[in-house]
Amino acid sequence: MTLSDLERGGTVSMLTRNVLVADRRVAHPAINTSRPNIARIYNYLLGGKDNFAADRVEAERLMRVYPFLPARAQENRRFLSRAVNWMAEQGIRQFVDIGSGLPTAQNIHQIAQAVDPACRTAYVDCDPVVVSHARALLSANEVTAIQCDLRDPAAIVGHPDMARVIRLGEPLGVILAMVLHFFDAHMVSEIMRTIVRSIAPGSYVVISVESGDEQMGARLAHAYTAATLFNHAPSQIVRFFEGLELVAPGLVDAMDWDPPSAAPPPAEARWHILAGVGRKS
Repeated sequence: MTLSDLERGGTVSMLTRNVLVADRRVAHPAINTSRPNIARIYNYLLGGKDNFAADRVEAERLMRVYPFLPARAQENRRFLSRAVNWMAEQGIRQFVDIGSGLPTAQNIHQIAQAVDPACRTAYVDCDPVVVSHARALLSANEVTAIQCDLRDPAAIVGHPDMARVIRLGEPLGVILAMVLHFFDAHMVSEIMRTIVRSIAPGSYVVISVESGDEQMGARLAHAYTAATLFNHAPSQIVRFFEGLELVAPGLVDAMDWDPPSAAPPPAEARWHILAGVGRKS
């Protein structure tokens, strides 16, 4: 598939154009516009333009099951902005965003560098198109993009490009936003053990996960064809922070995360984003 082929099919977003022009070797085999893609679906829910018809059909099907998904996606982005800003204010100067998805304003490095321009960020994703987008657009200093799969966290930690901007011997902020619900609880526990073991004391881990009642979870999982969706209960998500001390207000609705506030009562919602930040002592 070429840029001309895509343009004949409709409007091409600037991000898609950048991927095809900047890295044809990756874009040609990797981009499949006929199948929904996790990153592009989320981009659509956020109101972005870097998506195709299959992604929009999938997103609209999910929204018919739960119409508030775009609002939940926006709440997650606002939570990330607050969490990254807060970590930077605590002195964290390096960040690793795993399962980063397509670039969207404000990006993690922009939020952190607003506190200190010396902040460094590594974006990690298993999707080669996502990584190509990042490499084409995120040309800021102290930023890199790495193609790696979260199912192999040791490979992420040991990736040669990681050392370009990240010093594992120093505290850092690890971000796992809207990604852990694509893995079963056992695999998440294994992933988290490796990550927590690999980071220095004083580091933080940011987690946000979709969660809700069993009926809604089953309906969304059935409607979601781009990947397998797991509905983790709050008690399971708390265990994902094993080896870390949860920062106040603990595990809460993404919209309610605002340290050092007290934890609010559970949100009355059938499906929401649970979020928290843990610190390694």
